Amino acid sequence: VMRTTNTFGVQFITRTNKAKDGLLPIYARVTVDGRRVEISLKRWIKPGDWNGSKGMAKGSREEIKSLNHYLDEVRTRIMECYQEMQVQKRLITADAIKSMFLGTDQKDFTLCKLVDYHNQAMRDTLAWGTMKNYFTTQKYIHRFLKERFGTTDMFLSELSYKFITDFEFYLRNYKPKDHQKPLGNNGVMKHLERFRKMVTMAVKMEWVSRDPFDKYQLKFHRVDRDFLNHEELEAVENKDFQIVRLQWVRDLFVFSCYTGLAYIDAMNLTPSNITIGVDGEYWLSTCRQKTDQPVRVPILPKAWDIIEKYKTHPRALQKGSVFPMISNQKLNSYLKEIADLCGIEKNLTFHLARHTFATTVTLCNGVPLETVSKMLGHSKITTTQVYAKVVEKKVSEDMQALREKLVAPKLMRRAK
Repeated sequence: VMRTTNTFGVQFITRTNKAKDGLLPIYARVTVDGRRVEISLKRWIKPGDWNGSKGMAKGSREEIKSLNHYLDEVRTRIMECYQEMQVQKRLITADAIKSMFLGTDQKDFTLCKLVDYHNQAMRDTLAWGTMKNYFTTQKYIHRFLKERFGTTDMFLSELSYKFITDFEFYLRNYKPKDHQKPLGNNGVMKHLERFRKMVTMAVKMEWVSRDPFDKYQLKFHRVDRDFLNHEELEAVENKDFQIVRLQWVRDLFVFSCYTGLAYIDAMNLTPSNITIGVDGEYWLSTCRQKTDQPVRVPILPKAWDIIEKYKTHPRALQKGSVFPMISNQKLNSYLKEIADLCGIEKNLTFHLARHTFATTVTLCNGVPLETVSKMLGHSKITTTQVYAKVVEKKVSEDMQALREKLVAPKLMRRAK
C-alpha cells in the first residue's frame, strides 16, 4: 500500500565549510521521511547576522528584512510543491520536491538556448575546426526535434536518458539527402560527446537539476590509423619530381613525417620557433594550435635539410615564416598526385605524415611511447596508444634479440 502521509519539513541553514569572503551561503533543507536534500538559494550572509536556531536572518536593517521576506516566499513555494504533489497523488520524495521547486526557475532554460549559449561562450576558447563540428551537432539536434517531436525547442527539464538514446538512434539511421556519407558509429558518438559537453555545462550552471547523461556510455570503435611504412616513405623521399609545386608539397609532407607537426602548426612555424635544445642541437619549440599544448621536437637531419632548402624562399621571407604558405585543401589534392606517381595505394593526406612520424619514424625505431606522446603534443597518453598496436614488427625484432640473448649462453656452456 502506498503511503499518502509523509513527514515533511523545511528549514534554512548556512554552511560554514562553503564560506566565501567571510560570507556564508544559505540553503533550504527539505526533509521527507527522514531523507533530506539541500537547495542552494544563491544568497549570502555574514555569520553575525544569522540566527541558526530560528533559521532566519536577525536584525531590523532593510536588507535583512528583505532577505527574511525572500526566505518566507521560498518556504511557501516549497510547501506549495509538496501540496501539488499530494493532490496529483505523486510519489513524494525530497528530490522530487527539489526538482519541482527548481523547475519553476528552469522553465526559461531550453535546449536551443543552451546550445546557442555554449557555442557563443566557447567561440574564443575552441579552434574554428572544433567549433565547426559543434555547429554540425547543433544542426542535427534541430532536425531531430523537428522530425521526432514536431517542435523547434524543448525545456532542459524534459531531457531524459530516453531522449539521448532516441537521438542516438536518429543519428545512426539518418540518411543524408546530398553527397555526404551516412554517419558511422564514431561519427554518431562524436555528436553525442559534444551534446554531452553542452548538457554538462547546463548541470554545472544549475540550469537543470539532474544529468540525463548520468547512466549513458559512449561506445567508440577502435580505428586503425593509416601511415606510410618504411618502403613507402623512402619512395616519396627519393622520387624525382619535374614539377616544382610537387617537389614543394613532397618536402612539406616529408618534413612532417620527421617532426610530427600538424598542417596548421607547420604553416605557422617562424625562425623564432627554432631553438637550441639541452643537447646543443636544434629543436622546434611551438604550441599546438588545436590544443594549446607545448611541443618541443629535436630536428632530425632530414627535417633540417628541408628547413635549409626553404629559408631563402621569397614567399616565406615575405611572410616571415619557415615555409611558403599553401592551403590544406591544395596540399591534399597535390598529395593525391604524388601518391599516384609513387605507386602508393593509400589515401595520402598531410595528416598521414603525422601518423607516419608516430609509427614508422619513432615507435618502430624504439622511441618510447611517452616520448612520442610529448613530441606529438598529446595531453593524454591514451591518444598516442592508438599508434602502438601497429608496431608488431618492433615486437618481433625485440623478441628475436631476446631469443638470441637466451640462446647465446647455452652455446657458450656447450663450448666449455
